[in-house]
Amino acid sequence: MQNQPIILILDFGSQYSELIARRIRETQVYSEVISYRTSPEEIQRLNPKGIILSGGPNSVYDEDAPQCNPQIFHLGIPILGVCYGMQLMVKQLGGEVERAQRAEYGKANLTIDDPTNLLTNVEDGSIMWMSHGDSCTALPQGFEVLAHTENTPCAAIAHQEKKLFGVQFHPEVVHSVGGIALIRNFVYHVCQCEPTWTTTAFVHEAVREIRAQVGEKRVLLALSGGVDSSTLAFLLHRAIGERVTCMFIDQGFMRKGEPERLMEIFERKFHIKVEYINARDRFLSQLVGVTDPEEKRRRIGHEFIQVFEEESESLGPFDYLAQGTLYPDVIESADTNVDPILGERVAVKIKSHHNVGGLPKNLRFKLVEPLRKLFKDEVRQVGRAIGLPEEIVRRHPFPGPGLAIRIIGEVTGIRLNILRDADYIVQDEIGSWGMYHDFWQAFAVLLPRSSVGVMGDKRTYAHPIVLRFITSEDGMTADWAKVPMGLLEAISNRIVNEVKGVNRVVYDITSKPPGTIEWE
Repeated sequence: MQNQPIILILDFGSQYSELIARRIRETQVYSEVISYRTSPEEIQRLNPKGIILSGGPNSVYDEDAPQCNPQIFHLGIPILGVCYGMQLMVKQLGGEVERAQRAEYGKANLTIDDPTNLLTNVEDGSIMWMSHGDSCTALPQGFEVLAHTENTPCAAIAHQEKKLFGVQFHPEVVHSVGGIALIRNFVYHVCQCEPTWTTTAFVHEAVREIRAQVGEKRVLLALSGGVDSSTLAFLLHRAIGERVTCMFIDQGFMRKGEPERLMEIFERKFHIKVEYINARDRFLSQLVGVTDPEEKRRRIGHEFIQVFEEESESLGPFDYLAQGTLYPDVIESADTNVDPILGERVAVKIKSHHNVGGLPKNLRFKLVEPLRKLFKDEVRQVGRAIGLPEEIVRRHPFPGPGLAIRIIGEVTGIRLNILRDADYIVQDEIGSWGMYHDFWQAFAVLLPRSSVGVMGDKRTYAHPIVLRFITSEDGMTADWAKVPMGLLEAISNRIVNEVKGVNRVVYDITSKPPGTIEWE
C-alpha cells in the first residue's frame, strides 16, 4: 500500500514464509513475501525498512542450495535470518556451516547471553521451536552470539553495527514462547517501524485506489455469500456505489435458506443491488448419472462459466471484473496475465465461490482486486470495519460446489433435500448450544447406500448421515472435534425423527491427515 513501511521476506522455500508475514502484520507493520532471487536493485526500489530471510528445506552447502545475492547484506538494511536464512548469511559472509553432531527438532530451551536489542523481553530459558540438522560452527567477522541451547552454540547471533541478525529457531510458530516478542523487537527497535498497517488505513487507501482505477466505469462482482466476496461487495459499494453490480448465481447447492438470507442482507438491509440468477435446474441436469467427484467439480465449473458469460453479457457492458483474490493466492500463483496493450491484469480466471474453472479468454475484463494484499484474518477485520454482519464475517468455510460434494455418489433433487434438512439441523443445534465458533467446520455428509433400521416396529432402508466436525487453525491440518455427547445425541435424534429418508447417524473421527476435511 502507498507510503506504508514494509518488511520483506525473502522466501527460500520454507513452509513458514507466509506465517512470518502474518506475524509481522500482527504488529501492524506491512510485509510481503518475495523470491530469494530478487535483485538488490529491486529490493532498494521497494525501500524496505527490514528484510527477513526465511527458513528452507535445503542445506546451505548443497550444490543446488538457493542463494540470494550477497550484496543485500551491504545495503544498510536490517536483516534477520531465520534457520536456513541465518546459515546462509553466515556462509555468504565468510563463516562456516556444517552438519550438526546432534540435530535439533522440536522444543529447546533458549539460554540468553545478551538480553538487549533483538532479545529484549524474551525470557531466559524460553522454549523455542527448532528444526535443523546443520549448525554454524564459525561466525563471520564482527558477529557475536546472543543465545544458545544445549545442542546449538549459536542459536541467536548478531552483527550489531550492521544490524544483521540470525536465529536458528522459528520465532514465528506458536510453539516458540517469546517468538512474537523477538519479532516485535526486530520490527520496532531494530527496523524502527511505526504501527501504521491498520484496518482503518487499509479501508481508506483501498477506497481511494478503487476510485482511481475504475473512474466512472462499471464493475461486475460474482457474489457467493462467503466472507471474501461479501467483504469485497461492501468495499466496492462504499467506493463506487451503484456502479458495482453483484451477480449471485444460485446453483442449488447451498444450505437451506442461504440464498434467501443473502438477498435479504444485501438488498433489503444494506441496499446493495444483487442480480439473482436462479440456475438450479441447469446445474442439477449436468449431474445426472455422475458419481465421480472430480467430474462433478468439472461440470459445475463449466456450467458456472456458461451462466456467468450469458448473464454478464445481458447485464453489461462491464469494463472491470472484481475478484476476491487474497494474498496467499498471489504468493502461490505466478500467473499475473498482463495485457500488453492495457498494461493491466486481465481476467482469464475467476476465483469464484466454486474454486473451479476459468472464464473464457475472450471475456476481456480488467481486474479489480482490492483484497489481494490481505490474509484471510485481515479480510475478516476489514469486513467488520465496513459493517459486514457477523454471521458472514465468522461463517464457516463452505466448498464452492457446496452440497454437491457432500453427497457421495450421484446428486439428485431428493438427496439434496435430505442433506439440506439434515445440515440445517446441524447448524441449528450447534448454534443453540453456543458452539458454532468452536469448530472450523461442522457439517453433514449423505451416503448413497441404504442402511437397515427399525422405526415404528417396521424395518426401514434409508440413508446414513455422517457428521463431520473439525477444529483447525487454517484448514491445512485438522483434528476431529471432541463434541459433547449431549450435542451429538440431540443432533442424531432430530435428524432421524425430522428428516425423511434417514435412519442412521454416525460421527467421523478422522484427522487431516490422513483424511481430508471434505469427503469428496
